[in-house]
Amino acid sequence: MLLNDEETAMLNGECGRVLQQAMQHQAAVGDFFGARDFVPVTQAHVMADTESLGQAGVLWLESLSEACDGRHTVCIPTITDPRGTDFSKANDLGQRDWMLELERRAINAFVRLGVSMTDTCINYQTVLAATRGEHVAFGDTGVVIYSNSVNGARSNFEGGPSALSAGLTGRTPRYGYHLDENRQATMRFRVDDTPQTLNEWGALGGVIGRLAGNYWQVPVIEGIEAAPTSDQLKHFGAAMASFGSIALFHMIGITPEAPRLADVGGDALPVHHRIGRSHIEALAASYAVTRKVDVVVFSAPQLSLFELRALAEICDGRRFKVPLLAVTSPQVAPDSERFGYTRRIEQAGGSVLAGMCFYQSYAREMAEAKGWKTLATNSAKLVNILGGYGYTPMLASMEECVNAATTGELA
Repeated sequence: MLLNDEETAMLNGECGRVLQQAMQHQAAVGDFFGARDFVPVTQAHVMADTESLGQAGVLWLESLSEACDGRHTVCIPTITDPRGTDFSKANDLGQRDWMLELERRAINAFVRLGVSMTDTCINYQTVLAATRGEHVAFGDTGVVIYSNSVNGARSNFEGGPSALSAGLTGRTPRYGYHLDENRQATMRFRVDDTPQTLNEWGALGGVIGRLAGNYWQVPVIEGIEAAPTSDQLKHFGAAMASFGSIALFHMIGITPEAPRLADVGGDALPVHHRIGRSHIEALAASYAVTRKVDVVVFSAPQLSLFELRALAEICDGRRFKVPLLAVTSPQVAPDSERFGYTRRIEQAGGSVLAGMCFYQSYAREMAEAKGWKTLATNSAKLVNILGGYGYTPMLASMEECVNAATTGELA
């Protein structure tokens, strides 16, 4: 890789051990992907939940934070993905003391490194949305695909150490979706039935993700009849990334780089697949294996204020038989309380959690502690993940999920 004088100094240790470690890591990543040099980035978003980090990862974080000595902290705005708990509700979730202690240690290390503990996977809705052409170093797959596609920013999927290194050095290897040539469409999809509900948008994203199935594929989607909302695009992209590792899509006339099919090279591609309502329904039906529901979860991605408002309206007058968990960001949670949405959800017997993500919060251990097996959600991303944690997940609309919490069964 071609390094400038500042990067060479960091790599040689002239700027301290912390920046040297960061640059060594980034140079290795850049060499692996064939990057020619580094690109300056303006923001970083770090995935580092302690379930993934484990003891070894937290020890590494602590050693890095101690070595920074309050001097070599992050040099650009650097934020965090959801944590592994909501400390105020941890006992209700069946989480154990050692999990919480690991979380506290990780948080303390991040703070010493100058990282802002935003604890969110919807920073594009709440903190600071990246803008078109802005080079960033984001980690969460839902964050990356939304920022790349809807905002027109530029990021690869950055692993935790890579995103933190970018925060420390202010740059990342120039490869992948930082390059113009990798942002052109590679697969063309025609949608014959525009989804309406969030679960349908997620299912459509899952269908396209499965068909594409490759990080380097860039789907271009035509046939969407009306501009989707931010929440609809959030569920659509998060599911596509989960089912297919996709980091960028174009939607003709909607996403900023694709006013016309020809702008992203889609006019030169044959239609790879036509997707109708039957495909969306088939994906959902593949998870509808039982009626009994042990828990209802709205998470992955965290809920926006408007999702919480819609949920509160459906919860009015209900009394739940099974637990209902609604997970939002620390930025949205105070407004939800101020507007009365949290009170209305919790009056029905639900619980509003902040700053965590269900599947990053020791989901298997929670299931064992609480006796949960079957789970209903409106998140296609979540159903795709939770089978690996021992759950039987089912995909349904928000209203159907609330009905399931009320009756204990998914109709």
